[in-house]
Amino acid sequence: MKNLLLSQLSQDDFKRVEPFLKLTPFKQHSVLFEAEQEIKHVYFPEGAVVSLVVTLESGETIEAAMVGADGVIGASAALDGRISLSRGIVQLSGDIVVCSIEGLKSAALPSPKLLSLLIRHEQTVYAQAQQSAACFATHHVQARLCRWLLRARDLSGSDTLLFTQEYLADMLGVRRTSVTVVAHTLQSAGLIKYARGRIQILDAEALQDCACECYGTVKRHYDRLLGPAKS
Repeated sequence: MKNLLLSQLSQDDFKRVEPFLKLTPFKQHSVLFEAEQEIKHVYFPEGAVVSLVVTLESGETIEAAMVGADGVIGASAALDGRISLSRGIVQLSGDIVVCSIEGLKSAALPSPKLLSLLIRHEQTVYAQAQQSAACFATHHVQARLCRWLLRARDLSGSDTLLFTQEYLADMLGVRRTSVTVVAHTLQSAGLIKYARGRIQILDAEALQDCACECYGTVKRHYDRLLGPAKS
């Protein structure tokens, strides 16, 4: 399994949940669930990257957390929290292992280790959302964009990211013109190459130097609660 959480399951736990797992390809911008609606499945990304997004009454959208092969989306539904508090949208296309809620619940309830793993993951997503809130309130657009691109790079395992400037602006909660200015600055500095909705990260180390502290903080949360992601 390419998903970190599934790969950490004991042989017995995996055998219990395996009959309910189905590998499914998802296209970019596919919506897994809407806010304030019942979650019907649990999603373990393998190649896809998923954003948990908050939509305001004005229509503006802001990303609260980003989950990829290091985690799971909708696990709280198997723990009886079936109403989603955010929108789940596929940020980058790829495979996701889809599991029925009842299937995961039936495997988790008799297994303290699996139950603990799911709870710890929910903690990391909550911590990531808290960090995002602090980031939006205090850090400049350039530092936030660098952090966001690095996180997307880590989860996708690729230096090439298919994002439009409009989409980046939506995720960061800023104007598109702000993203245009920052992208131009980063490109002029040789950190990225941007053209027609395709971002090529050229210097990840320099990009990390420009990112805010939130990038490293989120990584530490995941490492401490779930263990380092396998490459």
